[in-house]
Amino acid sequence: MAERQRLSPDDWLNAGLDALARLGPEGLKAEPLARALETTKGSFYWHFDDVPAFQKKVLDFWAEKTVPAEELPKKKKEAVAELKELMEDGFNSDNAAEAAMRAWARTDPSAAEALARIDGQRLERLSALLNKIGVTNPDIPRALYAARIGAGQIAKGKDKANKAAIQTLVDLVLALR
Repeated sequence: MAERQRLSPDDWLNAGLDALARLGPEGLKAEPLARALETTKGSFYWHFDDVPAFQKKVLDFWAEKTVPAEELPKKKKEAVAELKELMEDGFNSDNAAEAAMRAWARTDPSAAEALARIDGQRLERLSALLNKIGVTNPDIPRALYAARIGAGQIAKGKDKANKAAIQTLVDLVLALR
């Protein structure tokens, strides 16, 4: 019998993000995750002290994946490219995971705190990019961010139309320079 490969914390965290997107916060428990990964709860507890510790790690893991790097592009052209990319791909966040995080944050103070921090970091990044490009109206980053988050929540299967609408909005903002 072939030996199973040992699961890493990242394997559990990725499974947690998937479970959160599919099942909501109820999916972030040791037993259903272990079943999904075809392993034992012991493997879960090998990596995480308890479910609340795991949930905190899921929030941190998601933040790492979805908050842009701190260093700003040196050139205006690079800032424009990054702005377009962030707005198109939704900060590297799957729409279902984003929606699940936001739903979780409405009922859990730890998730709400983490989401507020993540939103703040994303807004700071948008603001910095827009300033670099020459768009200095302080309301524009929030308007773009709200549009991007909202577009991700609009009916499944409309991704192409949503991306086109977001791109049109970005082009409109860039025309303000």
